[in-house]
Amino acid sequence: MTALNKLADPELPFYKPQGNEITLFRYAYRHQLPLLIKGPTGCGKTRFIQYMAAMLGRPLHTVACHDDLTAADLVGRYLIGEGGTYWTDGPLTRAVREGAICYLDEVVEARKDTTVVLHPLTDDRRILPIERTGELLRAPKEFMLVVSYNPGYQNLLKGMKPSTRQRFVAQRFDFPEPELEVRVLQGETGIDEKMARRLVTLATSLRTLKDHDLEEAASTRLLVYAATLTRGGYESLEACRAALVEPLTDDGETTGALMELVHATFGG
Repeated sequence: MTALNKLADPELPFYKPQGNEITLFRYAYRHQLPLLIKGPTGCGKTRFIQYMAAMLGRPLHTVACHDDLTAADLVGRYLIGEGGTYWTDGPLTRAVREGAICYLDEVVEARKDTTVVLHPLTDDRRILPIERTGELLRAPKEFMLVVSYNPGYQNLLKGMKPSTRQRFVAQRFDFPEPELEVRVLQGETGIDEKMARRLVTLATSLRTLKDHDLEEAASTRLLVYAATLTRGGYESLEACRAALVEPLTDDGETTGALMELVHATFGG
């Protein structure tokens, strides 16, 4: 089945490609290359990985990285149970054993000493040493490592080290173009085209405030939330407040200014 036919396959998660990301992913998978995806929060990175895993018919292990993530959380650890001490694999080890896709979301949130465990898997060795058990796992050809992060939300303490970044082929994501984003909202929620266009117009206006009054831009994910509420019968202005305005700021004055944009867009 071709990629274009697969896009309409009901067995796959809904996804609309922005560019050549499907082709790049397939080539990286075929040639056993690790992939880095860069893009803003809520632009579709995770959905894309879910879509590709389903398209390729591979299991997917997703890890939401955070400050307290340790190497043991990825690789595994010994636990104490009723029968004594036993070893349990972490998601990275399970993915290597199964020949699955392992996706580390927002990898820069993890501690630097944690990401070092990825290095042997991201070069021609494709191995995972497990020091606690003495195992040396060789990744099968079906295994793929994918990581993502938001380059617009970094500081000096949370950037990806060049020595790590250069171990990956990379793809940059952004929010979809307006016409595509309209189709995404319709496909995700079943909302009518007129309302979808209003929501996308509002999001475009909100995104111009990024780096001025807002730390994060209005994401496609939040647009889907707003469309879902509206499609379910929730009043459109309040849907925009709940799904697009309040998640973006805690400041009362900024909230008021954003709601003025909402009223201007919806004419109410």
